[in-house]
Amino acid sequence: MKKHGMLNSSITKVLADLGHTDWLVIADAGLPVPKGVPKIDLALTPGTPSFKSVVKAVCDDMVIEKVIAAEEVKDGNPDQLAFLNEQFPNLIAFVPHEDFKKMIEKAKAVIRTGEMTAYSNCILQAGVFF
Repeated sequence: MKKHGMLNSSITKVLADLGHTDWLVIADAGLPVPKGVPKIDLALTPGTPSFKSVVKAVCDDMVIEKVIAAEEVKDGNPDQLAFLNEQFPNLIAFVPHEDFKKMIEKAKAVIRTGEMTAYSNCILQAGVFF
């Protein structure tokens, strides 16, 4: 049993297997997951767990060098935009939501939250700690 950090064994395995520049997606409950991309489904009830809580937990265990989010979050979900800007200052790139959904095909995994607000999704690009 781990003493601290990420306790979810599926997420721990994905994080340990990530290489430099690999992608991990944290998604709201409605984001479609492409065939062939593993989905770690954490959704319990609407809103639980939240996008923010999952992002924070993953960030505690992952070196992140870049974040990609949908351009539409700027108008469609200013609360999540503020959170992303606070969590990842100067690391966020924005792409149209349709492009974002296509990019997920290259992810190592998608972590599905119970979040029920629009555009509560991000791609985390793995960095290195050295």
